[in-house]
Amino acid sequence: MRRCLQSAMIIRFGYVAMSVHIKNASPSKTMTATSFQKLADKEAAIHKLERIAAENLQNTLRLLKHNKAEQIHIYRLSSKLIPLYTHELLNDWNPLDELEPDFRAIGDYAKINGMRLSFHPDHFTVISTPREDVLASSHKDLDMHVSMLERMGLDDRYKCNIHIGGAYGNKTVSHERFIRQFNALPERIRRRITLENDDKTFTALETLEAAEAVGVPMVLDIHHHAVNNDGERIEDLWDRIQNTWAVEKVRAKAAQRDANEADSGEEATNLLLTPKIHVSSPKSEKDPRGHADYVDVDFFMDFARVIAPQTERLDCMIEAKQKDDALFRLMKDIVTKEGVRQIDGSTVELSV
Repeated sequence: MRRCLQSAMIIRFGYVAMSVHIKNASPSKTMTATSFQKLADKEAAIHKLERIAAENLQNTLRLLKHNKAEQIHIYRLSSKLIPLYTHELLNDWNPLDELEPDFRAIGDYAKINGMRLSFHPDHFTVISTPREDVLASSHKDLDMHVSMLERMGLDDRYKCNIHIGGAYGNKTVSHERFIRQFNALPERIRRRITLENDDKTFTALETLEAAEAVGVPMVLDIHHHAVNNDGERIEDLWDRIQNTWAVEKVRAKAAQRDANEADSGEEATNLLLTPKIHVSSPKSEKDPRGHADYVDVDFFMDFARVIAPQTERLDCMIEAKQKDDALFRLMKDIVTKEGVRQIDGSTVELSV
């Protein structure tokens, strides 16, 4: 049964990691393992890695300041902030203490300015894997991401988004293995996770079923759904997807009360745990799964108008090659559509 119909939906847009407008501000500068091994002095090589990481973090803060100036409230952090952090060459290296002031500056700025930050570990992080070595490296990678958020001073309303993973010859068995292996993760990691449907294997419905089973929010990718579905309609799934976020809000508010956190009110929780989706457009007819430079506004609006009567607020992460420029163009395009009113640089209201 649908909830009471809303008269308008507030939509916020964000972008991923890099800006095409702010020059020399990459948060993903790196050093290869080969380059690291060529340096005879290991201690000096580690200092170089830490300098690169510090520059990445400082550039991240520059990007957050750019976002504030442009009134952009949602941003995905680069997963490459610390080069070679989980590489086997550096198993005994933990740079977090050295870098903590830079991490803390990012977290403080995000909290003061009400920014929603997240990570999206790469496709090598796979909890459904049948291989113990891959599962162990996936645990390590998730621990790294969660540790970085913790060093930023950000609580578990700030999330890491992952996919279920591969089918490995039997999707049902893989789905069940994901649930079992996810539930074995440490609680501090489980509480940080959101699940996203992918473009080849696990559909929106299958991902939703997994999210409900393990008790985490689902991030709907509307492009992935368009190229990988079994005929399900989003409007028939949307109430359940929203409810995964509603359940998370209840849990987060209870945790804050238990911790007596006076500075974490209901409004902040609602903004940080608004239902979130991913938005992109196919690169071409020959490459329907690839991401285009910009977002097709009509593709997005078709989705938005369908779910708007059921939805108060929606956060959208734009996954387009032109990063923040894709956001700026989408804002220009969307305000020309009927029923859309611009609120600020990245926020609109859609009346229904």
